[in-house]
Amino acid sequence: MTKRTRKLIGAFVIVIYVVVYALVAMALAQARFVQEAPGFVQGLIYAALGLCWIIPVMPLIAWMERKDPGEDA
Repeated sequence: MTKRTRKLIGAFVIVIYVVVYALVAMALAQARFVQEAPGFVQGLIYAALGLCWIIPVMPLIAWMERKDPGEDA
């Protein structure tokens, strides 16, 4: 598979993942345990939800950027 094809597939997967993740994060943010938490804890939860999406995407980005066989550096 060429790098160009991997990037196309990866782009679609990332967009779909981010949309699904955003919906899940919004649902978690509206959960009762978050709403009843102190403001500082809510801020930490929102920050964690805002940053944690990148962890599963990092291996996908590495796969997308992998060199093609025979490609020079």
